[in-house]
Amino acid sequence: MRKVYLDNAATTPVSDEVIESMVKNLKQTFGNPSSSHHFGREAKGQLEEARRKIATAIHAKPSQICFTSCGTESNNSVLKNAFQSLQIERILVSPIEHPSIHATIKEVAQDIEIVYLPIDKFGSILTDSLEKLLSEGNKKTLVSVMHANNEVGALNDIETICKISKKYNAFVHSDMVQTMGHLPLNMEALGIDFVAASAHKFHGPKGVGFLYIKNPNCLKPFISGGSQERGMRSGTENMASIIGMSVALEHAVKNIADDEAYVNNLRKSMAEKLGNTILDIEIITNLENSLYTVLTIGFPEIMSNDMLTFQLDMKGIACSSGSACSSGANKGSHVLEALNYPKERKAIRFSFSKFNKMDEIEYAVEKIVELYTETVK
Repeated sequence: MRKVYLDNAATTPVSDEVIESMVKNLKQTFGNPSSSHHFGREAKGQLEEARRKIATAIHAKPSQICFTSCGTESNNSVLKNAFQSLQIERILVSPIEHPSIHATIKEVAQDIEIVYLPIDKFGSILTDSLEKLLSEGNKKTLVSVMHANNEVGALNDIETICKISKKYNAFVHSDMVQTMGHLPLNMEALGIDFVAASAHKFHGPKGVGFLYIKNPNCLKPFISGGSQERGMRSGTENMASIIGMSVALEHAVKNIADDEAYVNNLRKSMAEKLGNTILDIEIITNLENSLYTVLTIGFPEIMSNDMLTFQLDMKGIACSSGSACSSGANKGSHVLEALNYPKERKAIRFSFSKFNKMDEIEYAVEKIVELYTETVK
């Protein structure tokens, strides 16, 4: 039976050029980049070249890039430091952030005012409400809003969010795990303070990411005990993965416009075919204002059961129900709850990459319709 991978928002296939770069590094450059001899200096050179490539890809300075293990670590590092280092008194956050945001805030912001920003019916924050909240009072504020939601693809106008926030001297942090390498990003133009990214979302390896920090000296070290990452994150760097990440991002930003057009065509084709074939299906994702890699669909009640993703898997379709980061949890999606989505209807996320083909979409639609037909008999 054919297997179709439509869970790219969870993780993407590692591209050939990334694998080649990692294998080459592992074979030829095994030195510790903190060592002062030839082998160490060679490794250090490659490490800093990777940092430069990543900075160039997002219009930042190399000194503003700190390597981490993933987006979750990057988010934790900002939030756990910001309240102490920046004397934050209030945080404005969307109700559908990644759990690494919500859980961390609850853990460290016990004496901080937490305000959940209003969102529209698709999940994007209302920027007018953001400005109103920022204009009320003079507390030192951190705004934390993800660029695109990982479950439904809702996009936030990060440029407007940054402009409004700076008008009121608020710091801005954004989880850009889903948009890094998929949308054009210019850190210098945005003036944003903190950005989290993870390599495995743009065809790089798992277990490596980075944190962009506009003013690197504004935060205290995340991990102490060494001089790595300019003293911010001590510990020997994951060299091969960092090299792979830099190659992945460099390749991703070269063809963003073409990739967006291609992938969005796959997404809209699937939405149209399913919408025309299955009665009472609901397209939850706003196709006109969302990240083009994500399509979340609400299935009819007759198909809505806890086994639906397993049934789809048995048909050869890999997809997700809710976030992959919390797939083992019994609790329902906080994102769908915030959107007031009916609990009796099952929502499934299909997510795409440039490696998907139209015949895979057609196969997936065929099998979903087949499952629907079997269910209604």
